[in-house]
Amino acid sequence: MPLSPALTTLRTAETSVPLISELARRWSPRSFDAEAVISDAQLDALLEAARWAPSASNNQPRRFIVARRGTHTFDTIVSALVGFNAAWAQTASALIVGIAETSSVEGDVRPYAEYDLGQAVAHLSVQAEAENLSTHQMAGVEWEKIIAAFDLPENMKPMTITAVGTVAEADRLPEALAERETAPRTRLPLDELVLLRS
Repeated sequence: MPLSPALTTLRTAETSVPLISELARRWSPRSFDAEAVISDAQLDALLEAARWAPSASNNQPRRFIVARRGTHTFDTIVSALVGFNAAWAQTASALIVGIAETSSVEGDVRPYAEYDLGQAVAHLSVQAEAENLSTHQMAGVEWEKIIAAFDLPENMKPMTITAVGTVAEADRLPEALAERETAPRTRLPLDELVLLRS
């Protein structure tokens, strides 16, 4: 599949060892093509990747609300975003609310639900790269609005909203965000992350 035309915003990581291309290319843009449409097949692939992520005891305690741009559900999600998230996320092709099911219907606590949701969204983001799509996960959200709008029960904890779409040129963003969009990508070195290796 060809890469996005927004070549100036392609930002492959400079890794210490080679990684698969989807991981090396994955980053979190804010500039999305407001005309790009995500297909049913692409959305299904992203959600299928999330479905097959590992989970503790195979409880699979992750749930999703999926909304395409131009729908009432999409607008409802955008209205809950705070700060500059609301300014750029409305151009994404879709928004996906990630929800951790913190206990079963019977009341059994699922202490790893948030971790399992994180794994599912990570799988989704890598599959997005394989579909020539980009993702940006957000936590700057008025969660009470999401809970109320979608009538979520107490055991369904919304944790993140992932914008999905086709990356666009950074100059479509306000200047301050455009600078962040094109700033060098950095990560801590491995020797700061690995506490012990034997």
